[in-house]
Amino acid sequence: MQAQVLDLLKSLQEKYDLTYLFISHDLNVVKSLCHYTIVMKAGEVIEKGDTETLFSAPQHEYTKQLVSLSNVGGV
Repeated sequence: MQAQVLDLLKSLQEKYDLTYLFISHDLNVVKSLCHYTIVMKAGEVIEKGDTETLFSAPQHEYTKQLVSLSNVGGV
């Protein structure tokens, strides 16, 4: 069911040139849906950037831990 909803959101985004503000703890969903990602810890922005770059080469230690724990990206 989750995959169907994500596919629908992506389809609508492309068709209508939509922008979403998507807040999630599920990094697999973030990677599949978002073009730009901001990582926060304790209410502070610790890293932000293009989603592909952020997941393939995170700079902040906290982001590296999140990516490695979620099994996404190249860390």
